[in-house]
Amino acid sequence: MSQPTANIHPDAKIGKGTVVEPFATIMNDVVIGDNCHIGPNVVIYPATRIGNNVKIFPGAIIGPDSQDLKYAGEYTTTEIGDNTVIREYVTIHRGTKDRMKTVVGSNCLLMAYVHVAHDCIVGNNVIIANSVGLSGHVTIDDHAIIEGMAAVQQFIHIGAHSFIGGGTMVRKNVPPFVKAAREPISFIGVNTVGLRRRGYSDFQITQIEDIYRIIYVQNSNVTTALKIVEFELPASEEKDQIVTFIKNSTKGIMRGIS
Repeated sequence: MSQPTANIHPDAKIGKGTVVEPFATIMNDVVIGDNCHIGPNVVIYPATRIGNNVKIFPGAIIGPDSQDLKYAGEYTTTEIGDNTVIREYVTIHRGTKDRMKTVVGSNCLLMAYVHVAHDCIVGNNVIIANSVGLSGHVTIDDHAIIEGMAAVQQFIHIGAHSFIGGGTMVRKNVPPFVKAAREPISFIGVNTVGLRRRGYSDFQITQIEDIYRIIYVQNSNVTTALKIVEFELPASEEKDQIVTFIKNSTKGIMRGIS
C-alpha cells in the first residue's frame, strides 16, 4: 500500500504487503521485497535492493552516490537483507569499483544517525548503535555489536561476535569474540555475555579465553603468540577462526592490555 503523496518511480518493483508512507521517494531501478515498511521522507536511490520484512524509519537515505572522490559513476548497488531495521536518518551509500556494492545483511539493527559508507560489508545479526560512523571499505562480521558514537576507519575488519564500546575510535582490526574499547583501541576481554546468549558453551568460551590469554596477556609479539596457539592449543573451529582472522590482518590488530 502506497500513500498518494509518496513519489514512486514506475520502474521500481515493490513487493506484496509493503507499505510506503507519505513523502517517501523511491527512484528507478529499486527492488523492495514483501511486507516492508518504508517510513515518511525516506529516499531510496537507484540500484538499491531491499529484502523482505525490512523496516526503514523516517528520514533514512539509502543508496546515493558514494562520497569517495574516486567514484566515477560506475554501476554499483546497495543491498539490504531480510528483517533488518534501519532507524531514523541512517545513511547508506552505494559501492564503488572496489567492491561494486555496499551490503547490510539480514536481521540487523542500525540505530538513528548511523552512517554506512561505500563498499562496506555488514554481516548478519549485527547491531550498530546511534551515531556510529563507518568509513569506506569496512567489513563487519556476523553478530558484532558496536555501541554509540564509535568511529571506524576505512578498510577496518571487525570480527564476528565482537563488542566495541561506545565512543571508541576503531583504527585497527578487531578479532572475533572479543570486547574492545579505550584509546587507542585495546583488548579488554572476551565477549562472554554475548557468546553465552548465542549458545556457546562454557567449554568453548574457556578455549577462546585461553587463546586470547596467550595472544594478549602472555605475549607482546603476535607472531610468536600465534605459533603457540597453533601448535600447543587443542583444535577447534573457534581457534581456526581467530588464527585465520589475525593472519589475514595485514594492517595489524588492536593492541593488548597495557
